[in-house]
Amino acid sequence: VQLQASGGGLVQAGGSLRLSCAASIRHFSDHAMGWFRQAPGKAREFVAAISGTCSSPYYAVSAKGRFTISRDNAKNTVNLQMNSLKPEDTAVYYCAAGPRSSAYSAAYDYWGQGTQVTVSS
Repeated sequence: VQLQASGGGLVQAGGSLRLSCAASIRHFSDHAMGWFRQAPGKAREFVAAISGTCSSPYYAVSAKGRFTISRDNAKNTVNLQMNSLKPEDTAVYYCAAGPRSSAYSAAYDYWGQGTQVTVSS
């Protein structure tokens, strides 16, 4: 199993980025997908998750209204559209796969390597 996150970069506050995660995983649609992030010196935190059937995506309070998670089961990809970015969104962003949607990192079995997002003020 391999998860490859991409799309990170440097953006000014108020800008947008679209993260993608390509999954080499059998029966991709059987897996919930999540995005987490970790800023320097801080614990990894939940950002967004979506079920295998694309139902009921949900978000951390910090992401709600600004970020949108989506997936394409035909392409084995999950995306995170991030708008109205703030400096506090700066972190390494990780995608993860697991049996069910959860805000808890322990619920996920597989993790990508992370992609850096830096938002300048």
